[in-house]
Amino acid sequence: MGIMQSIMNNSIVIKLGGSIYDSRDGLITDIIRLQKEGHPIVIIHGGASMITNWLEKQDCKSSFFEGQRITDSESLDIVTAVLAGLVNKEIVATIINAGGEAIGVSGVDGGLIQGKIKDLALGYVGSIVKINTRPLTTIIEAGFIPVIAPVSFHFTGRKEGERSLLNVNGDTAAGAIAAELKAGKMIFLTDVDGIKDHNNNLITSISTSQAQRLIDSGTAYGGMIPKIRACLDAAANKVTQCSIINGNNAHALYREATEGNTGTSIYQD
Repeated sequence: MGIMQSIMNNSIVIKLGGSIYDSRDGLITDIIRLQKEGHPIVIIHGGASMITNWLEKQDCKSSFFEGQRITDSESLDIVTAVLAGLVNKEIVATIINAGGEAIGVSGVDGGLIQGKIKDLALGYVGSIVKINTRPLTTIIEAGFIPVIAPVSFHFTGRKEGERSLLNVNGDTAAGAIAAELKAGKMIFLTDVDGIKDHNNNLITSISTSQAQRLIDSGTAYGGMIPKIRACLDAAANKVTQCSIINGNNAHALYREATEGNTGTSIYQD
């Protein structure tokens, strides 16, 4: 195993959900503490509610198909501006204000996230074809926390006249990045305590096959589905430990990273 891979095996990939964006100040304290204790940190963030707000400000209606936002060319402009601009830089600024060091990038920068159009009905919504980890390892080696906006480079199958940017699901991006890095941990910070069973009881630990059955049965639904699928993707490398926790609970991130048992952990069969 190379030196960089050994470092990445100690890394923590954190998905910062848009639903806990207002709690970021407290979370940043945990993030900086973990980095100072020797864990390379990678952050991927969302921002769906802010996108919706800015679309409304521009008199653009949000349309959805099978639960996913339809991203036409006009919407893509706003998605990119909000995610790669406002949200990304607010998070980076919060880290720097708290004494940390961070660099904000999008999936386009350095060809980090390379994608293709997922479904013509969704417009410029991408599925991920490739993750190029070199931009991340370069930022990490320099001592910074990479903060990633889930906008990807339209790499595969781009036709003449089509945009070179794609809107990708932040949860999916986090799973793909953690899988490619072979990160030690991937932690989803959301506004629920974890995965619930059919009786609405918290599941503290679950195998990947059991998690898939929750999706198939409809017990897991809505925004939990891409999180579970991302965990299945990451856990498949047999290195990454995945968990879904409530980021609104004080210091839940630090406890999960160092002790575990904070929300739901997902392990490979």
